[in-house]
Amino acid sequence: MLLPDDDVNVHYRRSIRLKGYDYAQAGAYFVTMCTQDRACLLGDVVGEEVRLSDAGSMIQAVWEEIPDHYPGAETDEFVVMPNHIHGIIAIPGRGESCIRPGDSHQPDSGDHKDRPYGTMAGSLGRIIQAFKSTTTHEYVMGTRQCGWPTFRARLWQRGYFEHVVRDDRDLERIREYIATNPLRWAMDRENPQRAGSSPAEGEMFDLDRAP
Repeated sequence: MLLPDDDVNVHYRRSIRLKGYDYAQAGAYFVTMCTQDRACLLGDVVGEEVRLSDAGSMIQAVWEEIPDHYPGAETDEFVVMPNHIHGIIAIPGRGESCIRPGDSHQPDSGDHKDRPYGTMAGSLGRIIQAFKSTTTHEYVMGTRQCGWPTFRARLWQRGYFEHVVRDDRDLERIREYIATNPLRWAMDRENPQRAGSSPAEGEMFDLDRAP
């Protein structure tokens, strides 16, 4: 499960969910997750190619196993960067849980605040929860047994970014963005070595402003 969310200001974050989208229908999603503090724990980029650390290889392996644990789910283009990941995942049949009548939360009230009653089995949110939990457990074991670098408080930043893949053109654009992400690492907003780079924790990737 996800680590407890003790950030009292989390409900003030800008929503990154698509207003009006029916999350109960099948869909494909572009997902981004960042490590806590943007710590480069997953590898390095050398000569415009990613060289994964053992931790990064573990992250990739867990992602590739998602279809084994969630029947009907499919993974597409995926990349592990030094401190974040980008991937495409398709969920059949249903997406996220719905707002119950009379609930005070609105879909644009903050990160994941449209799931006040928990995340439905087989939904994108449940899959990401399990992915974070599994990779965090495996990473902790790596720190104990193999001397992997430690992290502060949690492996991943709270929440994640999701973008609904709207059509085939959008899918191809996202695939290309993911595949060429290592080529742009020097100018990546998540690169802590980039001059003037200082996004706050929880700042979400914006595909429409991507290079």
